[in-house]
Amino acid sequence: MDNTEFPSLQAERLSEAWQEALPSVLKDGDRATARADEANPNAVRVTIESAGRTGYSFDFCCTYVDSREIKVDLIDVENDNRHIDERSELVQQLTDDYVRHLHECAQSLQPQTHS
Repeated sequence: MDNTEFPSLQAERLSEAWQEALPSVLKDGDRATARADEANPNAVRVTIESAGRTGYSFDFCCTYVDSREIKVDLIDVENDNRHIDERSELVQQLTDDYVRHLHECAQSLQPQTHS
């Protein structure tokens, strides 16, 4: 039997909480949107648009492993609305940075997600 505790918030409220918290963990100029994952009520889809003229857009799926921890998967990276290879050094550095920020966001939401 699985005793894993998932967030105590419903999917829509969870995505709203993420949307409110994301600006506080991202760099100035980065923009992000969070939305409920239609296939998984314990996941949030996050799109981050990098600041400046890079034109990079990162899509992540943040899945709650339990009420406190998330697993972050990079879904796609685009540059000026075109899919690009995620293996370049710059993209890897940005991805690592954003994954850290997503974990920070999840940590900041612990009082709401852990009942």
